[in-house]
Amino acid sequence: MNRREIIAGLGSAVVSPLAAQAQQPERMRRIGVLVNGLAADDPEWQIRGMAFVQGLQERGWTEGRNVRIDYRWSVGDLDRLRKYVAELVELAPDVIVASGGATVGPLLQVTRTVPIVFASVADPVGAGFVDSLAQPGGNATGFMSFEFSTSGKWLELLKQVAPSMAHVAVLRDPIGTATSQFAAIQTVAQSLKVEVTPISLRDAGQLDRAVAAFARTPNGGLIVTTSSAAALHRNLIITLAAQHRLPAIYPSRFFATDGGLMSYGPSTIDPFRRVATYVDRIFKGEKPGDLPVQAPAKYETVINLKAAKALGLAIPETLLATADEVIQ
Repeated sequence: MNRREIIAGLGSAVVSPLAAQAQQPERMRRIGVLVNGLAADDPEWQIRGMAFVQGLQERGWTEGRNVRIDYRWSVGDLDRLRKYVAELVELAPDVIVASGGATVGPLLQVTRTVPIVFASVADPVGAGFVDSLAQPGGNATGFMSFEFSTSGKWLELLKQVAPSMAHVAVLRDPIGTATSQFAAIQTVAQSLKVEVTPISLRDAGQLDRAVAAFARTPNGGLIVTTSSAAALHRNLIITLAAQHRLPAIYPSRFFATDGGLMSYGPSTIDPFRRVATYVDRIFKGEKPGDLPVQAPAKYETVINLKAAKALGLAIPETLLATADEVIQ
């Protein structure tokens, strides 16, 4: 072998591994997404899901190129939820995104190793999902849906819109954080001299009858607290409020855009953008137990003037001026 052949052989020995490395496909990461309370075709979920995907794209993760996303929607069905939990864990994803508090508990019962990032969980410490907000400690972390102290503001805002209101039905899911929300509302109710009555959201038929019975007392109003059941039954709740002419306030913007009188609460879209940041950090080697649980970053007040007009209510100018959105 002459000198030229030797040099050529050495060159190919150096270049070939580099070329082979350049041709290797990028590692495909896998994300499981478990949603409760919203269906796949629900416009609200589509907005949240898009926010999550866009958040991933902003950090270099593109579905089909370097990440695969497996979605499951339980739509409030506990049997279906348990089935989908098992399915997603069996897929051995790099991380599972859990939408709503009802999804996190079943996931943690099945796995303590797969990283879980949750969105819109009310009380992750009280529910036992994490050790503390600052140091979650296990395989789960994420973003809270609201702070309990803000629950009383629902009644304060509703009283501004309907000053003569003396009775309020609080629609709540008896499972989960309902007790803490209701307690915060009761504290404010005492100072405003308003009587509060809890109504369960678990059964649509029972809800219909309970609201109808409550509406027989004059000067009433409704407060709808945060829960998957409220999101699931929102069309029925909005219809009942209009049918019985009850001023109502809701925990999220999409209730007002769907026809409800007004809403106050954290953005339901922002947490899903923020979830993407934690998924990215976990992909890059950080542990969920070291990522602090974060409180809502943005609250918004939305007023539907069409609903107000149908109820014969005049929204105070001071409230309109401070609202984040006014729907004509």
